[in-house]
Amino acid sequence: MISSTGGSGHPSRSRASRLTVRLAVLATTVALGAVGVAVSATPSSAAACNGYVGLTFDDGPTGSTGALLNVLRANNVRATMFNVGQNVQGNPSAARAQVDAGMWIGNHSWNHAHMTSMGQSQMQSDLSQTNSAIQSATGVRPQLFRPPYGETNSTLQSVASSLGMRQVIWDVDSQDWNGASVSQIVSNAGRLQNGQVILMHDGIQNTRDAIPQIMANLNSRGLCPGMISPSTGRAVAPDGTPPTGTPTTPPTGTPTTPPAGGGCTATATYPNVWGDRYNTSVTVQGGSNWTVVVALTAPQRVNTTWNGTPSWDSSGYVMTMRSNGSGNTFGFTTMMNGNSSARPQIRSCTTG
Repeated sequence: MISSTGGSGHPSRSRASRLTVRLAVLATTVALGAVGVAVSATPSSAAACNGYVGLTFDDGPTGSTGALLNVLRANNVRATMFNVGQNVQGNPSAARAQVDAGMWIGNHSWNHAHMTSMGQSQMQSDLSQTNSAIQSATGVRPQLFRPPYGETNSTLQSVASSLGMRQVIWDVDSQDWNGASVSQIVSNAGRLQNGQVILMHDGIQNTRDAIPQIMANLNSRGLCPGMISPSTGRAVAPDGTPPTGTPTTPPTGTPTTPPAGGGCTATATYPNVWGDRYNTSVTVQGGSNWTVVVALTAPQRVNTTWNGTPSWDSSGYVMTMRSNGSGNTFGFTTMMNGNSSARPQIRSCTTG
């Protein structure tokens, strides 16, 4: 089965279950602007986890980080915060509060620029400066990097890797940056499957309001908030291990072996759309050694790919993407070249 969903716009810096272990985090009060934030530990219930998902929040810290942390703590959630370097520099106590509350910290660039337009040395400087700010404020050196707007290329991935960071995009876009209502955010989060990652943002009221309902849905499906593995970029248990008897990458309920005939399912989403280009994210279910064939509509052209090895037919409009060990989600950026309505069509998904 092949399915696709559409989306528009792009995340901006002004907008991005239960645990199986008991948290023991010291109570901390941190000043965020004029607001005092009490961060106290409450043990989570020992609910069974059939899988793990990565809840991520971009663009922090903000003036609302304290409010976000309070909601997360009240719902026994640990999440990954992809912080902007200049925001950390301007509000180091808020960044420290994230760590004190048990959150994981990632690098989201220095000032949320379009990094694919940079040269390698500029990329290196940007990410290094952000890492330094985060480490100075929190004592933590990031192991994860999320490129602003989801825009990436091989140079940026190489730079992040040289700094000891794994690039993490997302499987599900909450659309909170795009004015999504609380119910829409909850509905979008309801698509999360085991190992997948959702994009949300610090500083958005609707996102904070959606968290209790998101957690109720995850609890009902036996999914727990987990950490994002620096090795695979997928969500795993907070101690870094997958749940017993559950595959690490395929979603809950998906067989770990390919269906009869070597088939698999490829699902495309379009998390970012700009005036001249858009990103496609494809998630494969049904096997780890996959091959997906994608057809473009002329005159559109792909100019960047990630998390897979592409090849092209003689026309230049049919791309075959093969797994390269980077997980079961790959992506690419397509230039519209005057055709803004067409989207890539997935022709086949095979394994073996």
